[in-house]
Amino acid sequence: MIRTSLREFLSEEGYEVIAAPTIADAVKAIRERDFQVAICDVQLPDGDGVNLLRKLLQYNPNVSGLIITAYATVENAVEAFKAGAFDYLVKPVIFDDLANKLQRLFQYRELYQENQALRKELSRRDDGEVIIGSSKAIQEVQDAIRKVAVTNANVLLVGESGTGKELFARMIHRWGPKKNERFLATNCSTRPPELLESQLFGSQASPLSPTSVEQPGIFRNAGQGTVFLDEVSQLPLSTQARLLRAMEYGEIMPHAALEPQSHQARIIAATSRDLSKEVADGRFDEALFYRLDGVKIRIPPLRERLDDIPELIDYFIAKHSREMGQRVTGAASETIRLLIAANWKGNVRQLDNAIERAVMMCDSTQIR
Repeated sequence: MIRTSLREFLSEEGYEVIAAPTIADAVKAIRERDFQVAICDVQLPDGDGVNLLRKLLQYNPNVSGLIITAYATVENAVEAFKAGAFDYLVKPVIFDDLANKLQRLFQYRELYQENQALRKELSRRDDGEVIIGSSKAIQEVQDAIRKVAVTNANVLLVGESGTGKELFARMIHRWGPKKNERFLATNCSTRPPELLESQLFGSQASPLSPTSVEQPGIFRNAGQGTVFLDEVSQLPLSTQARLLRAMEYGEIMPHAALEPQSHQARIIAATSRDLSKEVADGRFDEALFYRLDGVKIRIPPLRERLDDIPELIDYFIAKHSREMGQRVTGAASETIRLLIAANWKGNVRQLDNAIERAVMMCDSTQIR
């Protein structure tokens, strides 16, 4: 039979082949795993091979099709191409002809994937930092930050570690009225507290120490821009009191200063903890909590936006391929399905790290 002889030939050529005697078997196979090429005979026991190719493309749009027909007519060729076939073969199939067509097919696929990756990369470079995803959960967040951004109000971002809170903070700044001003970020878990306070509020030069110099601090360096305070729940209570004054009165007291100084920066804070619980446990200032909690946006974990994983995979592959000088253009459909089913406790950051390793170890144009 032609199916058996083609399988033996292609296996000898180094291809991994799954033979499906019926349309039902072919559909079952493509639903269970990823394929690059489908070779369909027009005459099948339970239907038409051209219609089968249309059905296979519905399950996997990235599969390339070859149609086998007994008659090399213009009508048959047109029908095959309309169904999405890359090319067609005429019975009896000449193995050398099949090998040549497969070689051209894979060359075309490689060029197409590189072209698509280049288009995505150029688009992303034009956009700069972007929020990746089109799920309902992420669209709701984008709608919220667009509304908040134009008000210049202080904002609290709440979400698990690795959800990308700083990226959302940067987008609030970019979409706000002071987008051309500075965006300065700091992590509030910095220790010791004296170093953190000096970093935030600055310090005056001491007349008693000739080697000391004035340090303006982040709040004054930001001008009318944005100060992003990551993990604000980890601020010491004494620093929280100084931050509250900065938010309520627009005043900061640099170290060793005799008088407060004004600032005009917008404040965006972020936390992965439940601030209300921190207040109840005595670890967070209640007045500062109410000041921060006025405009709060929750960033969803990756498990609540699984539909975004294919887009995130494409983005991270393009990013790391460019940085490493690799030619990886995408991931196989089976790989994407496995990544969607995985448990991402570290959220988007963990997915990013996984894709970075995969790109580093990849020996082809696709991650498998």
